[in-house]
Amino acid sequence: MGAALTTERNRPVGVRIPRSTARATIAGLGLLNAALILGLWLRAGGVKDVHSTADGLTSAGRLTALLGAYLALVAVLLLARVPVLERLAGFDRLTGWHRLVARACLTLLIAHAVLTTAGLTLGDGVSLPREAGRLISQYPGVITATAGLALLIAVALTSAVIVRRRLRHETWYFVHLYSYLAVALAFSHQIATGKDFVGNPAARTYWTALYVLTLAALLLFRVAVPLARGARHRLRVSRVVEEAPGVVSIEITGRELDRLGAQPGHFFLWRFLTAGRWWQAHPFSLSAPPDGQRLRITVKSSGDFTSGLRALRPGTRVLAEGPYGSFTAEVRRRERVALVAGGVGITPIRALLESMPARRGDIALVYRVPRPEELVFRDELERLARERGADLHFVIGPGCDLSRDALVRLIPDIGARDAFVCGPPAMVDATRESLLAAGLPARHIFSERFAL
Repeated sequence: MGAALTTERNRPVGVRIPRSTARATIAGLGLLNAALILGLWLRAGGVKDVHSTADGLTSAGRLTALLGAYLALVAVLLLARVPVLERLAGFDRLTGWHRLVARACLTLLIAHAVLTTAGLTLGDGVSLPREAGRLISQYPGVITATAGLALLIAVALTSAVIVRRRLRHETWYFVHLYSYLAVALAFSHQIATGKDFVGNPAARTYWTALYVLTLAALLLFRVAVPLARGARHRLRVSRVVEEAPGVVSIEITGRELDRLGAQPGHFFLWRFLTAGRWWQAHPFSLSAPPDGQRLRITVKSSGDFTSGLRALRPGTRVLAEGPYGSFTAEVRRRERVALVAGGVGITPIRALLESMPARRGDIALVYRVPRPEELVFRDELERLARERGADLHFVIGPGCDLSRDALVRLIPDIGARDAFVCGPPAMVDATRESLLAAGLPARHIFSERFAL
C-alpha cells in the first residue's frame, strides 16, 4: 500500500515565508544595491561632470564599469551554493540566472572599455592607438583590468553552446575557474583608479564589503562546509553497480547520514578523492531515497570524468556539497502527480516514485528513452509501480515524443495533476510546452534539467 498523502490539515504548523515573497525580497535587495551604486556614482560627479561629449562618454563608462563589477559579484554569488538561494530558487534556475547576469556583466564591462577609451581619446584630442597606449602605461591597474576582461571574454566564448559542445567538460571547467581571477583583477583596478573610490572612503568601504562578503560566501559554502561535512560524515564509496550499458550506480556510506537533511529529488556536488578527480565537483541526483545508511547516485557516461567512475574502488573517499535543489515532494500542491523522465533523468524521478506520499492511483510515471537498452531501473520501476499502485508507461523509440496528445493519451487527467519533469534540456522544454498545452498551469510544473 502507498503511504497516505500528508495534507495541509495534518502538517506540522510553522512559520513559512512564501517562496514568491522570499524571492521578491532577494530581488529587492539586489535592486537596492544597484540603486546605492547609482547613488554613489551620482555623488562622485555622475551627470554633474558632463559638460561635453567627451565627458558624457567617460561618465557613462564609469557607470557601466560600476554596474558590470556589481553583476560580476552577483554572478559569483548565484553559484556560491548559498543554502537559502538554493532552497528558494533551485540549482537549475540559479544556473539560468547566472548565465543571464554573466552576459549582462560582460556587455557592461566591454561597454566601459569602449566608452572610456572613446571619451578620453576625444577629450585629449589624440589618436585612438596613442590614447590606448597612454591608458595602459600611465594608469595603474589598467593593464591588469584589460587582462581580466580578456579572461572573461575567453570564459564567455567557451561557454557558448556551439563551443561548449566541442569541449571536454574538464577543459571548460578549468577555463571557467579563471573568472575568479578576472574578478580579482577588476577589483584591484577599481579601487586603484576609479574616480568613485579615490578620496571617497564611504564608496571604498561599501565596495570592499561587497567583495569581502562574496568571497566569504564562496569560501564558506564551496570550501569550508564540504570539508567539515567530509570530516564529520566520512563518506566513502561502498560499491559500484552497472545498471545499463554506460550507466553505473555508486553507493556511498558514512556516519550520521540522516543529519545531511537529504530528500528524494535532491542532488549533491560530488568530489571523488582520487588522482585526476579530486579537483572536480559534478552534480548528481540521488537515485534512491536516503535511508540514513547509504546514498545512491546513478551516472551515465558522457565524458572522461563520468566514464571513469565505473573504476572507482570501494573505500574511495568522497566529499559532497549539498543537498541542493527544489525538485522534491515539498513543492507538491496536488494529490495526483505525473512523473515524466527522459534518459538518465529517471534518477531523481525513481527516488520520488519510491518515497512520495500517495494513495494507489495517485502517481503516473512516463519514462522516455530512444532505445530499449537505455532503460535504467526497469525492474525496480516495475516493482515499485506494483507496490505503490502507480501507472507506469515506457515510451521507447527515436521518433517517439511527449506531445500534448501523447501525454493526454497516457494520463487522461494530466491537467489536474502536478508534473515533475527531469531529463535533457531540450526534452524538458518540449515536455513543459506539451503540459501547458494540455491545460496544466505553469505553477504545477516542476522541472530539472540534466546538463552540465
